[in-house]
Amino acid sequence: MRAKREVNRLEEVKFVGDFATVACLIMYVSYIGQIIANLNGNPVSPMQPLFASLNAALWVGYGWLKPHKDWRVIIANFPGIIFGILTALTAIM
Repeated sequence: MRAKREVNRLEEVKFVGDFATVACLIMYVSYIGQIIANLNGNPVSPMQPLFASLNAALWVGYGWLKPHKDWRVIIANFPGIIFGILTALTAIM
């Protein structure tokens, strides 16, 4: 009985992890709209995307440095580094 509860719990944790990974990816991909606005002459503040890229880099480092690499954290946050930097750069161009 206890083993079945543990298996169910692991499945729930994996589901939440997968859902959180997708949500994080969508959050960072949404910077594309800000990049387009920046390039069209309607720049946004570069501070939020700059710190978002720093935050993403820290999470990627955390996921990479764990004894067992946390690929969900790495995959979810790596695009944040790229899109955050691109958004910040296009805001100041």
